[in-house]
Amino acid sequence: MSTYRDPARITVLGAGFGALSTVRALRRRDRHARITLVAPRAELHYLPGIIWIPSGLRTRADLVVPLGNFLKRMAVDFQPAEVTGLSDGGRTVHTSHGVVTNDALVIATGGRFLKKLPGIEHAITPCEGIAAAERIRDRLREMPGGTIAVGFASNPNEPTAVRGGPMFEFLFGIDEQLRREGRRDRFEIVFFNPSTEPGNRLGPKAVKHLLGEMARRGIRTHLGHKLKRFEADKVVTEGGEFTADLILFMPGMTGNTWFDATDLPRSPGGLLQADAHCRIPGTERIYVVGDSGSFPGPDWMPKQAHMADLQAAAAAENLLGDLQGQPSSVTFKVELICIVDAIDHGTLIWRTPARNWLLPSTRLLHWAKRGFEWNYLRQYR
Repeated sequence: MSTYRDPARITVLGAGFGALSTVRALRRRDRHARITLVAPRAELHYLPGIIWIPSGLRTRADLVVPLGNFLKRMAVDFQPAEVTGLSDGGRTVHTSHGVVTNDALVIATGGRFLKKLPGIEHAITPCEGIAAAERIRDRLREMPGGTIAVGFASNPNEPTAVRGGPMFEFLFGIDEQLRREGRRDRFEIVFFNPSTEPGNRLGPKAVKHLLGEMARRGIRTHLGHKLKRFEADKVVTEGGEFTADLILFMPGMTGNTWFDATDLPRSPGGLLQADAHCRIPGTERIYVVGDSGSFPGPDWMPKQAHMADLQAAAAAENLLGDLQGQPSSVTFKVELICIVDAIDHGTLIWRTPARNWLLPSTRLLHWAKRGFEWNYLRQYR
């Protein structure tokens, strides 16, 4: 018999990969729980697909999935609102449209990008969303030539809070796009990173492959120098500077600003502290999934949709066990899997604690990535 009112009230915050995977996992295990989803809009923005917006392979309409049908199938109550804080030990969620109470809470509102670097307003941060990718598309269309700088950095207080993979895809995708358009010779492309081994979380084989691909494509590198600032037409580092007519930069990640309106424990980098079971230590029935959390694990553990899906499954099972008075200790698998795409071909990188594989670039892997997108989004359409 449930320790709490039956059915239990479960609130999930967010409408991204982690949040929606949590909803699916909860509903598979409990047909009767009262699930409430809180997010600004009942939409999933499929951000892995934004790499194809500059080339025209994808548009906003392709990547924004209305969630009305999904929420109806899952019997979920949707509350359109921004989260502003928590009280009563997490049992009350404060939002821009009132309060939502719960018996258990899952936080999956993602993270935000650090914007402390001087002059960062001169750079486009691609993973901020579809609008950012559209800005890149429009800028490329209007540029007759020049220098394009592409780079990323991590949160200095939390090195794992970084999303570098998409930047390699924008880098190679833009190079391929300009070649297709017959104007690559009018551009210089520069990849910059504070590390001498960019992408080392993907594994040593991947670093060697990525740097080799840059050399093959004639992409200049500026590596191993801490960033100092951006200017309207320049990237400045401690190891020198170079001109840039278009700067694409992915800074490290930190926690949402509304986390400050809670007493939840934080990691050094500002994320929500989590244990191996996706519980937030020192709280009762509060869980975190995806980019919002700082989880124990290897230093290469990725911030990606696949990892959020794995965490969501563990969080759902542990949450329902806790509500039944039978605490569970399910952990999540740590796995990095990605296809680094370049418009018409891709390279598969797979890493687990025991293995690290790389499959060289083929057209088949590009179509595999597109097939995965279709199949993944089908469950929400």
